[in-house]
Amino acid sequence: MDAYTYRVIIEPDGDGYHGYVPVVPGVHTCGRTIDETKVNLREALVACLETLIAHGEPIPEDDSLEYIQSISALELQVQPTKQEIRPYI
Repeated sequence: MDAYTYRVIIEPDGDGYHGYVPVVPGVHTCGRTIDETKVNLREALVACLETLIAHGEPIPEDDSLEYIQSISALELQVQPTKQEIRPYI
């Protein structure tokens, strides 16, 4: 294989961000910014894949499907208060 492609998740965490690769156990990292977290994730993923290859372990494949589902406030039976509405990052 010439390239490995993985879905990564980055979420706000306190004053920074937490990032992980769902299909590759153990690949978790953090950063002060999204860009720093992305760099750290890449480094962690490369190290993990190199270790798996060196030990003859199978390389996980990401065949998952992900999409973002939007629900308008008008569709809800109960309307949220302004405090309950949080921006999606």
